Amino acid sequence: MATPTGEKRERERRGEILRRLAEAYPGSARELCELEFANPFQLLVATILSAQCTDQRVNMVTRDLFSRYPSSESLASADPEEVERIVYPTGFFRAKASNVLKVSRAVAERGGTVPDSMDELTRLPGVGRKTANVVLSVAFGEPGLPVDTHVARLCKRLGLTQASDPVKIESELMAWLPPEETGPLSLRLILHGRRVCKAQKPDCASCILADICPSAALP
Repeated sequence: MATPTGEKRERERRGEILRRLAEAYPGSARELCELEFANPFQLLVATILSAQCTDQRVNMVTRDLFSRYPSSESLASADPEEVERIVYPTGFFRAKASNVLKVSRAVAERGGTVPDSMDELTRLPGVGRKTANVVLSVAFGEPGLPVDTHVARLCKRLGLTQASDPVKIESELMAWLPPEETGPLSLRLILHGRRVCKAQKPDCASCILADICPSAALP
């Protein structure tokens, strides 16, 4: 069990992690998000397409998709084979096209309005907690902490959690993070994971967190 002094040091370390990441990757969740979108519905679709795919490739696809079908109503009535053809470059194109069409119909039935609560978002077909958290934090500016592979990896390396389950990681971080920091922290961890703390070859030598990271491999 951690001593009061140890708990204080850990709080200070976590605060320093937040401060350094915010300095390195400034901005709100919306500003930090690399997916292109014009409204919450488009972000919802782009996030579904982003599974196992880079944001850059998704953006290439959604530029075409949204130029043809900019709203939930128009996409809901699109030809499934045409949608499959457009989203093919994102991988798993049949499943993704199916999910995109289903969620488009569900949103269209709501008058084109994307819900702004976790409970309602996860009732939409094909929408899990990670996707819902992206929409909440990026589109609506609400508390939400998407946990993808980058976030899970960095949180474990930084000693912020020992959990592997994304829901458990989210719960543990939400317990101490200021609500307004949840979305931005997730995106900062994602950017840091892509650029520095990579899965196979983390660049500890140039990492801004190396001196406070228990996993850092330094000379």
